Amino acid sequence: MDTIIETKGLTKRYGNMTALDHLDIHIKKGEIIGYLGPNGAGKTTTIRLLLGLIRPTEGGVRIFGLDASHDAAELHRRIAYVPGETTFWPNMTGAETLHFLANIHGHVDEIYQKELIRKFEFEPNKRVRSYSKGNRQKIALIAALSSRADLLIFDEPTSGLDPVMAKVFRTEVLVAQRNHQTTFLSSHMLEEVEELCDRVAVLRQGTLVELGTLEELRHLSALTIEATFHTTPPDLSHIKNISNLIVSKRRLQCNINGPIDGLLKAIAAAKPISFLSRKPSLEELFLALYDGKTDEKA
Repeated sequence: MDTIIETKGLTKRYGNMTALDHLDIHIKKGEIIGYLGPNGAGKTTTIRLLLGLIRPTEGGVRIFGLDASHDAAELHRRIAYVPGETTFWPNMTGAETLHFLANIHGHVDEIYQKELIRKFEFEPNKRVRSYSKGNRQKIALIAALSSRADLLIFDEPTSGLDPVMAKVFRTEVLVAQRNHQTTFLSSHMLEEVEELCDRVAVLRQGTLVELGTLEELRHLSALTIEATFHTTPPDLSHIKNISNLIVSKRRLQCNINGPIDGLLKAIAAAKPISFLSRKPSLEELFLALYDGKTDEKA
């Protein structure tokens, strides 16, 4: 597969504050990558560097083999970007805005654009000033997706959308992937990332701390075990690597890291009525990594 985005030692400092610290990442053609981190972790700084809106302090970014800082104008013909907060011209209609954005970008699939207008239930003949935040966001999403850009960069793209429209967005991102487009998705909607992304990158205080598929990141949290019994649950105090053990009457729940043979034997010997084991969700992985903390960097 072709490399679409490559960063090497990508660093951005503002005075004594490091917003992004030596980011090394490769994103392949057709890949959907989720970019996660609490507010201030460096996600928006990364996107600004990818778009060539700011210059790195150290390192660099290459997109389609071109330098993001020096070749930004050329790269923008192949990139579509949607921010979390959109501002458009209040006296223009939605249709006029879409037409104007298509002219700026240089390409639009008009048939697909009409399809997106229908799917997003967007009313294009109203003036922008009358639109809600969600409808303004629809303008940005329709414009980006209908450009059929080789690289789609989304920063909190479903901000302001209701769950039905957010689902439409996720469906269309998968359509873009089938069209061999690449998607870079920064989002706080963990369900969105879990449904869409091939890999997930996690930032903390400007540093990349995890990168991999969801399966590769499962080590960040323990396996959850739940069981019910006819009588009092078995004593699990001798089992290693157990945490968060909760026993109530005939039910137990716990987390376990590492081998589970001993735990399974103890539970099986007590003849459980029901037994459930599940892998952690992306939200549980994220909370396990951050422990509820937020970053202070911009």
